[in-house]
Amino acid sequence: PFSVPPPPPPAAAPAPAPPAAEPKPEPAAPIAAPAPAAPTAEPKPKPAKAEPKPAKEAPEAVDEALAGLSLKDKKRIEELMAEECDEREHLNIVFIGHVDAGKSTLGGQILYLTGSVDERTIQKYEREAKDKNRESWYMAYIMDTNEEERAKGKTVECGRACFATEKKRYTILDAPGHKLYVPNMINGAAQADIGVLVIAARKGEFETGFEKGGQTREHAQLAKTLGVSKLVVVVNKMDDPSVQWSKERYDEVESKLAPFLKQCGYNVKRDVIFTPVSGLMGYGIKDPVTKEMCPWHGGPSLFHILDGLEPQDRNRDIAVRMPVLDKHRDMGTMILGKLEAGTLVRGDDLMLMPNRVPIKCAALYREADEIQYALPGENIRIRVTGVEEDSVSTGFVVCGMQNPGRGVKVFEAQLAILDLLEHKALFTAGYKAVMHCHTLTEEIEVTKLIHQIDPKTKQPMKGKKCAFVKSGSIVVCRIAIALPCLVERFADYPQLGRFTLRDEGKTIAIGKVMEFPKKKAHVTTTEA
Repeated sequence: PFSVPPPPPPAAAPAPAPPAAEPKPEPAAPIAAPAPAAPTAEPKPKPAKAEPKPAKEAPEAVDEALAGLSLKDKKRIEELMAEECDEREHLNIVFIGHVDAGKSTLGGQILYLTGSVDERTIQKYEREAKDKNRESWYMAYIMDTNEEERAKGKTVECGRACFATEKKRYTILDAPGHKLYVPNMINGAAQADIGVLVIAARKGEFETGFEKGGQTREHAQLAKTLGVSKLVVVVNKMDDPSVQWSKERYDEVESKLAPFLKQCGYNVKRDVIFTPVSGLMGYGIKDPVTKEMCPWHGGPSLFHILDGLEPQDRNRDIAVRMPVLDKHRDMGTMILGKLEAGTLVRGDDLMLMPNRVPIKCAALYREADEIQYALPGENIRIRVTGVEEDSVSTGFVVCGMQNPGRGVKVFEAQLAILDLLEHKALFTAGYKAVMHCHTLTEEIEVTKLIHQIDPKTKQPMKGKKCAFVKSGSIVVCRIAIALPCLVERFADYPQLGRFTLRDEGKTIAIGKVMEFPKKKAHVTTTEA
């Protein structure tokens, strides 16, 4: 039933990584130096030049990373790649699902199994949980760090932690499951490459999350909208006394979820994988579930599934785009975010949009390590010069100087209307909502419905003028924002061209940016 291939023997390419890291301090000066200084520095590291030869065992990865760059940039990055040691792919994984499905516990167990948390810390959390009469919550304390989350047992902010396997590096994004914190979940899912939909197999819990209004449904829909193309459905709590690794219960969950995920837009056979686990006890996560415990399941473990997923298709050969997730001061202005497109090198000249402020990348960090360059998909921090911290806001975008994009106040979009509010059952010109696009959250107004699209033919409906649409419709419309924001055409930058519309705490539509009108449109007036 699984499309995941058996794990291949460990590749020989990562082995030379530690020796390659030794000469790292020496070439620091040539990197910051101008291009003419490079030839004089070359004779110096001749012994080191022979060392990176094993890295040539994966020339496809290097060629793909350098495609589309100028000769000067290629030379710079080739030099840097010879020094950088970790060639493993990086993936952001968002844990989504209904409240109390066990997302934080699963995240904590993963960190424990990979050695990211020591035994003494676990014992401390066990004592804290026991004092609060919540013995089973101790693993969740690893991800839920503040007292409010620990006292209520509910994740509020999107937690973040890192772990690694032999083949890949991962960042866990632990999204809140409660419906009050869906905007925080959206911020987490917008950065994700892979989704892990956590389902509680316990009697009654799956049904509560899956029925109309449950967060299992909304999270799955939002994840697809926000660009999560692959979904691993983790059927958790299989060791519960009401389940006891029952095949009937597992099949029941799969048979109900599969049609719904297909309706959300997932190809269930190709893009969705189901696996049973116990997040609290750690069964089925690092190692496959034993035959004695679960005789009917012969599939791989969760780690094996994640490692076996195909590499992500990254936009390395276009201009840099990095939405700003957060900012702070640390010996200068620090900007945090996920590099969505392009290759960022220390020393690059950049543009902060939509305010068009020229900045320079003075330093580049991945987790605690300073690095010389970053490829798409990395969560990074950059120290920039040319702008103060107060002038940077969440939702701004760090862009390449050559093609920085533009701030827009009006754009045309294709919307799929999901489920409108009961007291606002018609979607018309003048409808106001809150838009979530990459890390941006802004109020918008629909100023014009251009035409409705036939869901069968995917072509515009001809005939009468489109005055309004109802739930379940697809429509192309014009949207206005009060302040200029940087969004991109979906065809150019998918990560910056998809968005959701929410109204009164409910997701009412998902959409993608199609075009930017050439003529100037009014923001405050509603077009007929």
